[in-house]
Amino acid sequence: MSNQETLGFQAEVRELLKLMIHSLYSHREIFLRELISNASDANDKLRFESLGKPELLAGDTELAVWIEADKDKGTLSIRDNGIGMSREEAISHLGTIARSGTAEFFKKLSGDEQKDSKLIGQFGVGFYSAFIVAERVEVLTRRAGLPAGEGVRWASSADGEFTVETLEREQRGTTIVLHLKEDAKEFLDTWRLRSLVRRYSDHIAFPVRMPKEGEATLEYEAVNRGTALWARPKSDIKDEEYTEFYQYLTHDPGEPLTWSHNRVEGKREYTSLIYIPGSAPFDLWQRDGARGLKLYVRRVFIMDDAEQFLPLYLRFVKGVLDSADLPLNVSRELLQTDSEVEAMRTALTRRVLEMLAKLAKDDAAKYQGFWNEFGTVLKEGLAEDHANREKLLPLMRFATTNQQDDAESTSLADYVARMQTGQDKIYYVVGETLAAARSHPAIEGLRARNVEVLLLGRRIDAWVMDHLQDFEGKKFRDASRGDLELGSLASAAEKEKAEAAHHKPLLKRVKDSLGDRVSEVRVSSRLKDSAAVLVAGEHDMSAPLRRALEAAGQAAPPSKPVLELNVDHHLVKYLEKRESDEEFGDLALVIYEQATLAEGAQLPDPGAFVQRLNKLWSRLE
Repeated sequence: MSNQETLGFQAEVRELLKLMIHSLYSHREIFLRELISNASDANDKLRFESLGKPELLAGDTELAVWIEADKDKGTLSIRDNGIGMSREEAISHLGTIARSGTAEFFKKLSGDEQKDSKLIGQFGVGFYSAFIVAERVEVLTRRAGLPAGEGVRWASSADGEFTVETLEREQRGTTIVLHLKEDAKEFLDTWRLRSLVRRYSDHIAFPVRMPKEGEATLEYEAVNRGTALWARPKSDIKDEEYTEFYQYLTHDPGEPLTWSHNRVEGKREYTSLIYIPGSAPFDLWQRDGARGLKLYVRRVFIMDDAEQFLPLYLRFVKGVLDSADLPLNVSRELLQTDSEVEAMRTALTRRVLEMLAKLAKDDAAKYQGFWNEFGTVLKEGLAEDHANREKLLPLMRFATTNQQDDAESTSLADYVARMQTGQDKIYYVVGETLAAARSHPAIEGLRARNVEVLLLGRRIDAWVMDHLQDFEGKKFRDASRGDLELGSLASAAEKEKAEAAHHKPLLKRVKDSLGDRVSEVRVSSRLKDSAAVLVAGEHDMSAPLRRALEAAGQAAPPSKPVLELNVDHHLVKYLEKRESDEEFGDLALVIYEQATLAEGAQLPDPGAFVQRLNKLWSRLE
């Protein structure tokens, strides 16, 4: 042994270790699942690297995971003959948390031990779960390809520091030795260990071996099934096995909503097993985060996150893809441009959308649960995937004015079925929130006519809705833009009022007072209770989309809104009677600013608005 040094853990690791030791005790057995999974990953990585460097296997080609319990010493060892680690890698991988999102891990901890313990695998901190049951952890490792003299021992008692030293190690791969706590000696029982392996790691593609029971010799036997689940016939696989494999694959202790196991033969050959999770992962909104399917070629592991096979808006989908056609030495760059990949991407995307359509048809409640978790992400596809827009539209769910609550539970088919006689548009309005959309002045007239309006209140909605044209021949119509195009829904009296000449002096006077704040002032067919509303021009960018772009630091094209007045409103009638230019101008500006606030925008000078309002009130005394 040589070159021993003592180092301190990264600050977040120290905090994490405290939580592991003192808080996360409800499901302590998950440490075994995590360490076996890490060992399997190490074997996968060696198998992949050995494709280009066969010498890394060095005659030891049978990759596996071994578990040994020593009751006399009170230790439990998990060993693999995979890729191993160098000294630098041991310091880096075990002393720091490189994966982004660690802050989210701490944010999700709530003190509920049962729920907290389930987060360990989800957040990629599985190695540290060893300290739930161990008072001291040793890691003996040597990276494949390095000489025996460059083995490494890493050790820590979770006291804020760890030691690392070079040692002589003949075996490649990694052995993790857990010096168990007194209250964790149950994990030295071989029956208990075997049952945990079968529960959590039965479908790992490598044998998990333990000493034969009742044997005096050191002969080992495989405890898990050790076969690729996706390679077995569907008729031989139980639902429980599919669920167990999902939990192993994703580290999600919950059950998937649905899955699809499919084998394609003919021009191209591949097998896919894809899952729709039951709940959203913590990093769902990290569009540049790790995502994609676990890729194999002829059952040889290639990469964990093959993002090329599904579009970004399906980043919540998990699963395995095993191809017989892709070249084994393919790189990420080649995968992105390969025609075979593009064909598989098209087919897999279609399959996921068909899974969702079937779920929506067969189990509305379960699909609603999916929508609540992933609906906002699925909406991205309306703007990003024109080829599948017709498949995506029936999957959308909306809150509407026909509902008392804000549940997004109405499909477009439901909406069309409830349309009024003579209605040929699908009306919608976008607000900063669903509550703001529901109270938007632009839909008052539609509600008065009992016309249902789709309510949208997420930042993404303004961008998405701009990409939609129609559904089943019914055009989408933004209630806060251009002309409502009411057609036969508008009465003759309303049309006559909008065109009445005696309103023109008032409209001109308001426009002159507001100047270039607005492009036009006109009589409104939208309003019933409010005095005024601001609407975008027919070909202008909507106000919510403009605000979303500006919030993202992007410049929006210049435009001015149209001010529509409710000429039957008492405030507008009061305005019309003001002879003083100053009083008229103050009141016109207050009405404009009220309309600005009602559409969700900020006033450039709120203080001046309050002063004008107070001055007008004083005149009414």
